[in-house]
Amino acid sequence: MGKTLYLDCSSGISGDMTVAALLDLGASEQRLRGTLSTLPAHGFDVAVTRVRKSGLDACDFDVRLDAAHENHDHDMAWLYGHLDASDHEHGHAHVHDHEHAHDHERSAEHDHAHHHHHEHRSLADVCAIIDASAMSERAKGLVHAVFGKLAEAEAKAHGATPETVMFHEVGAVDSIVDICSAAICLDDLGVTEVIVPSLAEGHGTIRCAHGIMPVPVPAVVNLCQAAGIALVPAPVTGELVTPTGAAIVAALRTGNALPASYAIERVGYGAGKRAYENCSGVLRAVLIASAGSDDAGDGDRSTVTKLESDLDDCTGEALGRVIELLMAAGAREAHAIPIVMKKGRPGHQLEVVCNGELAPALERIIFENTTTIGIRSMDMRRHALPRTPDGIETPYGRVATKLVVMPDGRVRAYPEYSSVIEACERAGASFQDVFHATQAAAINARSGDAREA
Repeated sequence: MGKTLYLDCSSGISGDMTVAALLDLGASEQRLRGTLSTLPAHGFDVAVTRVRKSGLDACDFDVRLDAAHENHDHDMAWLYGHLDASDHEHGHAHVHDHEHAHDHERSAEHDHAHHHHHEHRSLADVCAIIDASAMSERAKGLVHAVFGKLAEAEAKAHGATPETVMFHEVGAVDSIVDICSAAICLDDLGVTEVIVPSLAEGHGTIRCAHGIMPVPVPAVVNLCQAAGIALVPAPVTGELVTPTGAAIVAALRTGNALPASYAIERVGYGAGKRAYENCSGVLRAVLIASAGSDDAGDGDRSTVTKLESDLDDCTGEALGRVIELLMAAGAREAHAIPIVMKKGRPGHQLEVVCNGELAPALERIIFENTTTIGIRSMDMRRHALPRTPDGIETPYGRVATKLVVMPDGRVRAYPEYSSVIEACERAGASFQDVFHATQAAAINARSGDAREA
């Protein structure tokens, strides 16, 4: 069963804060570094350190660029140099002074003789980098979802299309690394549900390549408007929510309200880059579980996305292949149902159930591997009973089994197909013999545990 992540964004959110908070939760730094090394991008290294923010011990994640790729995006004098010096010092010591999907992060020139270099990439360019890496299919799907949201927001701001808009800031190496790192960490932690009630945002203005822009900047406004994300004004002069941070929430959030009661499993704190008054400068990430859900046998209640498409000119072999690809990419379920279409033509309805953040990547697989020219999608509520994997000893050897807790507390055993087949081949027994022997052994094991208790 997947894990539920709650993001407390009372100090805003940015890409580096998100990665730092997930690492502090327990995501593997070793796996992160190993996977990042497969990105076809150069000129960067990452540093993971401990810092103190508002008296709190927090993790700091920093993408460090070499001289050829440095863009001076941490230069607060350039970002806020248009403000009065005293206001700048006391009002908006910026907590996340890095990735922004608008031009103030990687602009062309600034007042202090620094040259701000930005790499311009299209959505297709970024997707090519993602797809060429060794990230898991699920992690790639998360990254595609985030960049898809950013492309839509930037296209709206610039009067372009997602396919033609050029990324300036988020097309640079450090921003790509931030977003990929967040996806790798979420995948490593096994997070499938993300709860974000609201985002705290500051006020005032910030310098961009196109001039002085109001806070929140256009990309953040477009992202929050499209995704229905609530913004809460904070007593801070400056930007708390970066476009990358807003895009992560817009793409990956599955809920906006905490359960009526919940248990805290782990907590992580991700540090921003600057400290200032009226804000802690950290993103708090919490792994939670609904209190008492296991005892009540209530299970997992979540929202999933269903994709479907009708096909009357796709071969059975092609359908089989696309189902394999969809399941490998993280779909919860994928199948084809025989239907009769208009004019009596036989066909199939391809149905896919997945977490919402994976929908863009799975739609791409469907378009590329079937003859469809359109896909319908809808959000659905899902209720899954609690289940745990187990290994059951049988006369035919150990068989992997899924134990499911019914609402009345009874437990059902579901032997795993592949493990049953292995036992059949190992013992020369029939499928039915091994299957029923495994169920009986599981029931006996549970009865024995109950007697001992």
